[in-house]
Amino acid sequence: MIGDNLPPPTEVIQLYKQYGISKLRLFDPNPAALEALRGSQIVVTLGIRNEDLPGLAASQAAVESWFAINVQPYLNDVVFGYISVGNEVIPGSLGNYVLPVMQFLQNILIARNLANVKVTTVVPASVLGTSYPPSAGAFTAEARTVMVDILKFLSDGALGYSNLFDAIVDAFYSAMERAGVADVNVAVSESGWPSAGNGELTTPSLAATYNKNFIQHILVKNGTPKRPNINIEGFIFAMFIVNQKPVGVEQNFGLFFPDKTPVYPVFTPQVSK
Repeated sequence: MIGDNLPPPTEVIQLYKQYGISKLRLFDPNPAALEALRGSQIVVTLGIRNEDLPGLAASQAAVESWFAINVQPYLNDVVFGYISVGNEVIPGSLGNYVLPVMQFLQNILIARNLANVKVTTVVPASVLGTSYPPSAGAFTAEARTVMVDILKFLSDGALGYSNLFDAIVDAFYSAMERAGVADVNVAVSESGWPSAGNGELTTPSLAATYNKNFIQHILVKNGTPKRPNINIEGFIFAMFIVNQKPVGVEQNFGLFFPDKTPVYPVFTPQVSK
């Protein structure tokens, strides 16, 4: 939450309900946000901070402590869909810490019979050394050394593509298959279009078109040409226009202004019954 002019978490959750938004991603365990989520039935993807990975990878006890502080107190009232171990740290110096933390987390989830909570991590598209054509998708050498073990843990030909989104997702599937793993699903942790910051390429109209089409593409549940029967989960980046990111497009991905008015129409307010 990079902004000092945003509404409090309780109002944000009410905004989610008002517009029927059913899923939310927290980049780190924010106690105020987690408290506000109690009883909301919004499905949460909870992130572990990158800087916490080395300490957590040191022992099962460290992850048990993290879980006891950041997840356990909310389990009865908050719906957790995913716990995401780090954000775009592969490839890089923190990448080797991801798998141990995932393994320790999975031990906890199994012990507590929390099969509905999945362990995952977020990787950038740059882990792909080859992305086109999608059937040739492959990880970079640096990323592959880490990704192969993680994918094992999680255990294009005649295909036609009408959009770049499906092509990139299928490039990931092809890269995973080349790494020897074919049964791990892909979730899109963030996708969006800025409404300002780069002239005529970033207008409210273009942003509305992109995000509406993204939502529709996810909701029809047709999968991709390579995996037509596999539903894809996706998250729009971001909820709010912010004022503490670099000036330009980075500040302008939000769907709403800090006063909770829409930057452009995407969601229809829910009618109270």
